[in-house]
Amino acid sequence: MSELHILGVDLAKRTFAACGTCNDGYVIFRKKLTRPQFEKMLSDLPPCIVAMEACSSAHHWGRMARAAGHDVRLIPPLYVKPFVKRYKNDAIDAEAIAEATSRPSIRTVAVKDEDQQAQAVLVRTRELFVRQRTQLINAVRAHLAEYGIILPQQRRNGHAFASRCRVELDAAPSGVANTVQAYLRQIESVDTEVAALDVKIKKGALRNEKARRMQTMPGIGPMSAMAIQAFCPPTENFRKGRDFAAWLGLVPRQHSTGGKERLGRITKMGQRDVRKLLIIGAMSVISASERKGHCDDPWLGRMLARRPRMVVAVALANRMARQLWAMLTKRCDYDIRAAA
Repeated sequence: MSELHILGVDLAKRTFAACGTCNDGYVIFRKKLTRPQFEKMLSDLPPCIVAMEACSSAHHWGRMARAAGHDVRLIPPLYVKPFVKRYKNDAIDAEAIAEATSRPSIRTVAVKDEDQQAQAVLVRTRELFVRQRTQLINAVRAHLAEYGIILPQQRRNGHAFASRCRVELDAAPSGVANTVQAYLRQIESVDTEVAALDVKIKKGALRNEKARRMQTMPGIGPMSAMAIQAFCPPTENFRKGRDFAAWLGLVPRQHSTGGKERLGRITKMGQRDVRKLLIIGAMSVISASERKGHCDDPWLGRMLARRPRMVVAVALANRMARQLWAMLTKRCDYDIRAAA
């Protein structure tokens, strides 16, 4: 164990596979461990590099390994796959994780603390409830359409939809009306939970200094600010704003060869939730400028005159990501004059 340099761990729900390697990269041991055994092993081992795939429960075990004095490396699964030899099992995966970690140019994922993960749970829970509310409303509209009752697409206010639906239920058979009443009670319940989560997110965004700073930018609200805080690593981890935009998947995909640069659509390789919210925020900025009849940002005005709205929205989201990196790194609020 004194020669141990990297401990590669293939995480699972109950049984973990561990592979220890020395400085030369040779395998010292392979072990199959349960959860209590793995926890005891982390406390007994001398300080070393503990490498795991960035997957479910990885941040929990990363915090535990860090508390035991180890250097934690979370590797994206996409970077581990090329090092898997021939067949696939837990022991081979653990060895591949250790092999990938030994590469000096490999990129890692920052370990999240408990508060950051709690914010992520809040944002993801609201997203799940909104999706369930939409599914329930669509189901009610589809069932009643079979009886000639056409209801409007009102997905953001469950209580208003339920009130409108109860007015139209007299034209439906009694059996269908009773079933739809169960849908409406569920819609109202989910709508109440979504409203409560919205209040929590807004209060959390007011208490957080970085979230308040991000909201000074047009197109960034409490939801976007809290999602960036929850899902993104510290901006100090990125060398420049373009690296942050690339991490979000907002830069063009390259397929260049022979000195010829070929740029395509955005990569979509990064954090999906934040990328989606930035594009939605960019669309809101474009819609607001169209309602006013002029753009405060000359760059945005020139882009809207030459390119389609959706293309401009993605370009603006890329620009917003770079500006957010600059705001958080330099600890300054948004300035429209500097942006222009």
